[in-house]
Amino acid sequence: MGVISKLLGSDVDEFAKALAQELAKRYPPTLDNTPEKKISPTRITKVLEDAFTKAVAFKEDHKLGLFKKAKLGNSFRWELKELGYSEAFIEVATEGLIVYITRKNAPAATPKQH
Repeated sequence: MGVISKLLGSDVDEFAKALAQELAKRYPPTLDNTPEKKISPTRITKVLEDAFTKAVAFKEDHKLGLFKKAKLGNSFRWELKELGYSEAFIEVATEGLIVYITRKNAPAATPKQH
């Protein structure tokens, strides 16, 4: 059973749900949906970047291919939806997650030679 669930990406689903739950602790859906209780864009960016950094570490530890990266994004999206976030926030958060986990690591800077 362990091999089958690994092939189907259940570990990816579990991680995506946990990531969304953790995000909800730091930026609850009620803040997203209550215009009177706005937090700074800088704070939201920090919360999202922390989540994306964890996703990148997960990707590297689990060697995610294209299918599992897509699965991670979709599972994350659906969990945010279930938690009650706005469609606008879900779009931004999911797009950011996909960008972070699909970009290539930047090569180390090399000194310019004259």
